[in-house]
Amino acid sequence: MQRLEAILFLAREPLSSRKLAQLANLADGTEARTLIRFLNRLYDAAHRAFRVEQSAGGFQLMTRPKFADWIRRLGNQPVASGLSSPAMETLAVVAYRQPVLRADVEAIRGVNCGEMLRQLMDRDLVKISGRSEELGRPYLYSTTRSFLRMFGLRNLDDLPRADDFRRPIGDWNTDETKTPSTESTAEGRAE
Repeated sequence: MQRLEAILFLAREPLSSRKLAQLANLADGTEARTLIRFLNRLYDAAHRAFRVEQSAGGFQLMTRPKFADWIRRLGNQPVASGLSSPAMETLAVVAYRQPVLRADVEAIRGVNCGEMLRQLMDRDLVKISGRSEELGRPYLYSTTRSFLRMFGLRNLDDLPRADDFRRPIGDWNTDETKTPSTESTAEGRAE
C-alpha cells in the first residue's frame, strides 16, 4: 500500500490500475483498485486534504475541491481559464460530437475553425483521430486525455448533458404569476 501511495503521490498524470499494479509490484489491477479504495477510506477517516480520484481513464492523487481557493494561490493550475470563448466553443463541439469533421465544427459555429483547432491541438486538448470516408478523406477530430484531465472527467460519459441543466416545471420562478399580464388586464377593462 505504501508503494502504491508513493507512486500516486509522484504521478503527474492519471495512471491506469494495471500501470499502478506494475509500478507498485502488485498482483494485478484489481489489487491496485482494492488498495485505492482502502487508501481513500483512510484519507476520509483522517480528514485528509486529498484523496485518490479516477480521472482520464486512470487514478491520481488530488486535493479536495474545498481547498481549490488555497491551491489557486500557488498559480500552477492547468490553464483552462486561459482558453478564449471561441476556443471553448470549438472544444465543446469537438467534445460532444467526436469524432467530428472540421466542416461540421464550422457548420455548427458558423465560422472558420481551422486555426482554432490547430491551437487546441497545440495545447494537447484535441487530436486527429482518423480520416473520414467522405470525398477527400478529411481528418476527424477528437479530444485527448489531457482534455479529460483538465476538466476533471473520468471519461466522456461524464460530460454534462443538456438535461442536467433543465429545471423541472415546478422549479420555475413563480414571480410572473404575481404580476397580472397585459392580456388579462386588457380583458378586465373590456368587460
